[in-house]
Amino acid sequence: MIDRLEKEVDMLERHLQVLRMVIESEPIGIVKMSNETGYPHHKVRYSLRVLEEENLIEPSSQGAITTEDTAEFVEDLDNKIAHTVDKLEGMKIEETPEIEG
Repeated sequence: MIDRLEKEVDMLERHLQVLRMVIESEPIGIVKMSNETGYPHHKVRYSLRVLEEENLIEPSSQGAITTEDTAEFVEDLDNKIAHTVDKLEGMKIEETPEIEG
């Protein structure tokens, strides 16, 4: 159950790392991102596709570039992450009751 959440968080981390690279170095291509992050080309390509579907980046002849929606997304990101962390914190079981087996 938690394994899937961990995999999703890892994927989100990769997507955000790719987005950060586009923001900092636009236009930037798959090969350069792959070389700098160590992620295989197919994983960078997938992250770029996800970011494009979210309208956070778009392709150009020189590589990926940001869109007009990118800045707003980045501004809201910390609050969204904090909200999610708070939800996860609320799910913790602080004291384990006696479990009869």
